[in-house]
Amino acid sequence: MTTLLIRNADCVATFDDARKEWRNASVLLRDNVVEAIGPADQLPQTADEVIDARGHLVMPGLINTHHHMYQSLTRAIPAVQDAELFSWLRGLYPIWAGLTPEMVQVSTQIAMAELLLSGCTTSSDHLYIYPNGVRLDDSIEAAREIGMRFVATRGSLSVGVSQGGLPPDRVVEREVDILKDTQRLIETWHDASYGAMTNVAVAPCSPFSVSRDLMRESALLARSFKGLGVRLHTHLAENDHDIAYSREKFNCTPAEYAQDLGWLGHDVWHAHCVKLDAPGIALFAKTKTGVAHCPCSNMRLASGIAPIRRMLDAGVPVGLGVDGSASNDGAHMVGEARQALLLARVGRSLDPFGCDHGPSETTARDMLAVATRGGAEVLGRSDIGHLAVGMCADLALFDLRTLAFAGGAVHDPVASLLLCASAQAAYTVVNGRIVVREGQLTTVDLGPLVERHNQLATSLMRLAGA
Repeated sequence: MTTLLIRNADCVATFDDARKEWRNASVLLRDNVVEAIGPADQLPQTADEVIDARGHLVMPGLINTHHHMYQSLTRAIPAVQDAELFSWLRGLYPIWAGLTPEMVQVSTQIAMAELLLSGCTTSSDHLYIYPNGVRLDDSIEAAREIGMRFVATRGSLSVGVSQGGLPPDRVVEREVDILKDTQRLIETWHDASYGAMTNVAVAPCSPFSVSRDLMRESALLARSFKGLGVRLHTHLAENDHDIAYSREKFNCTPAEYAQDLGWLGHDVWHAHCVKLDAPGIALFAKTKTGVAHCPCSNMRLASGIAPIRRMLDAGVPVGLGVDGSASNDGAHMVGEARQALLLARVGRSLDPFGCDHGPSETTARDMLAVATRGGAEVLGRSDIGHLAVGMCADLALFDLRTLAFAGGAVHDPVASLLLCASAQAAYTVVNGRIVVREGQLTTVDLGPLVERHNQLATSLMRLAGA
């Protein structure tokens, strides 16, 4: 057994039930769990390894609940820089058809490197396109190498343009093959144990790219693994076109569509939900259906402002997601949380049903709770998301003595993380392992990885004739 002592931190923000914040405190980790938290002079002074945390904020690792990591290969493409969701997808599907297994592996690690360097310790990813021998295994193996806790979702496209869907026919799969491979992945990789590093979820892409039959069968498949916590994930109610498609094709709202297909419940989370109406919010709250809030992507694609404050007030589980790197163009979880905080305040002021409480309705600590505890709830994990004895040893440390915190951390080290700037993590610890040390990744050589990623991004565009 090994121990790691994070000693003499200026502040340890636990985000536990009481939102306890310790000053001049230490955290003792043993193997992959938290053994003790408390005043530095009351905890051991030595361990197998010691991090001097003087001048640092220590908090639970942030949790990313929605991403498309392969999209880091197609950031800032001029043709879709100013597109809304549907035209954006139509412009990118033909490019993504050239993806290879190496491209998926390398882009996954690039995305995870960004997340880890921003203090994120757990991430979901939604891979839904599988050309040229690509498998979800490529992402899972990449995650294991870089050291990130991972919820890998087996996405899918089954309804192409010839059947009234959005994707080109050449990138869709047969539904029988989708279900067979999804079962294989769950049986091969899904770990239901406490502290698991890999979960697999079932994730048909969206109402405009898969059939109702596949949605129903996917739900039945996930729930056939009784007691193993296999979850369901998809996109829902993302923008006005999404709403119009649901009404035209299915004669219902997205929330009614989800209800009809068995896609509500504590084992389900939906991405975006920008256009979730009041009855939809009530349904989600009643069934404890989760939402992955993706503010930067929603702004980038002009999808709108999700009514997150109303969701939280109603009791809907809400976590944060950076979404695809080609619709966010970044994967910085502190930056995402800051954007979520600011957008929630603007959105509330524009909400005709909003209260007149102003900025105080959503605080920096509220949004950090969404980025930690909220993400854990959305992903169905009781072992991550806050710091307490027995919880997984997933932590992020931020150096309060750096420029980003000047004049802020001396007043409020926790709130300044979001109010002052988008800080980088000084240390990130996942499952008791230091994966970022003094602002540098310890598990992969980032320079060659970035170089290879850029070569593959150029190759992908060349293959598409772009």
